[in-house]
Amino acid sequence: MSVAATTYCQTNEGQQERAYLIKTMTAIANPVLNALSKNELKKKMPVEAKADDRQNYTYLEAFGRLLSGMAPWLELGADSTEEGRLRAKYIQLAEICLDNATNPSSPDYMNFNKGSQPLVDAAFLAEALLRAPQQLWQPLSDKTKQNIIQALQSSRVIKPYESNWLLFSAMIEAALLKLDGHCDTSRIIYAVNKHEEWYKGDGTYGDGPNFHWDYYNSFVIQPMLIEVLDVLQSKDTAWNNLYNTAIKRAQRYAAVQERLISPEATYPPIGRSLAYRFGAFHLLSKMALMEKLPAYITPQQVRAALYNVVKKQVSMPGTFDNNGWLQIGIAGHQPGIGEGYISTGSLYLCSEAFLILGLPSSHHFWNGDDEDWTSKKIWKGVDVQTDHAED
Repeated sequence: MSVAATTYCQTNEGQQERAYLIKTMTAIANPVLNALSKNELKKKMPVEAKADDRQNYTYLEAFGRLLSGMAPWLELGADSTEEGRLRAKYIQLAEICLDNATNPSSPDYMNFNKGSQPLVDAAFLAEALLRAPQQLWQPLSDKTKQNIIQALQSSRVIKPYESNWLLFSAMIEAALLKLDGHCDTSRIIYAVNKHEEWYKGDGTYGDGPNFHWDYYNSFVIQPMLIEVLDVLQSKDTAWNNLYNTAIKRAQRYAAVQERLISPEATYPPIGRSLAYRFGAFHLLSKMALMEKLPAYITPQQVRAALYNVVKKQVSMPGTFDNNGWLQIGIAGHQPGIGEGYISTGSLYLCSEAFLILGLPSSHHFWNGDDEDWTSKKIWKGVDVQTDHAED
């Protein structure tokens, strides 16, 4: 599968890159949303996995993770521009899919409570609703809203591990609090307190009590922690200080992430879940979306870095199968890189890199020429400021 050129307005590098990223994101989304909107996801979606049981979980993985990454772009809403009309199409698809995924009588009704894995992807679905309440929640029928609430609540039977998994429970409860006004607050408080206990310094949390060399601070921990704390502080200003502390730590981690991107737009293939591809930069994309990048990192250098990372990986032969579904790998099709918990649906966590598309095309992030990201500057011989620990 290739990502073809588009006819969007391409007045500068930023607009060209936005057009490419939208085309890429929607190409990734099309097999999932088109099938699910017709109640044919379980029939059509391939399940590439090492373990035999992943078909029990892979469908919610694909939908929840994909929608979480698309949500900020969808939240911009429909308008009369070409991009706005495209958003209208995907907003409508997403609303149909939300109904089919949570309607117990639907052929594509998803598993929210059997086994452990559904807790993870119920959380990503909840995160999508928090990120796009005007487009993905408010227009839904009362029946669909009730089905979603019941599906999320049903995941409470799953006990999270003492790790980043605590944030999945917290995210679900935060979404229920925001959308329905009721939640199990204890699950949120416990997750927040444990992650405060597990903070290791210099912008990094442990995944549980131990530090891990991987991308889970970006895949899950810091984005979800920030969003949970944002809900808490909206209800009680006593949470403001901890929210601000989490933002400061996330800014430091985002600065490290930006430096990890090589001049060739690759990054160190270390740790678990490399098959999530450019989802490794979930946090960097989120901080750009929030306009919370460190002051010495320009939006144009982050834009250029993320665009080039996505383009390099998407362009690798074997990234997609012949029908456009993602395949396991980090640089093409590499089944051996997938852990036992990885399946086709898992791979759609890559969509988290597209959070920056939630900044409208008129935003300064998308305007002006590219700037070299930090490692590209350094290996060109450009003088840059020193890097140092923040705490």
